[in-house]
Amino acid sequence: MTHYGKIKSYDSAKGAGMITPDKGGDALAFNKSDLQQQAQEPKADQRYGYETKQVDGGKAHAINLQMEQGSGDSSAKQQG
Repeated sequence: MTHYGKIKSYDSAKGAGMITPDKGGDALAFNKSDLQQQAQEPKADQRYGYETKQVDGGKAHAINLQMEQGSGDSSAKQQG
């Protein structure tokens, strides 16, 4: 199931970051290897879709992160 959230932080030196779920709750950790477009560095407040998996004794971790198409782009809104 795909969830959505906004990037809270990303440390390019560590290749790791946090994403805050839209539905609320604790921010989830993710690694650069979890990004679908690894060449594109996530920035704070960008909206991403993601899936979760349980790691480290049941703690949720964000995987398969993909930038939402049209995120922050007014041309994505259709008139009419």
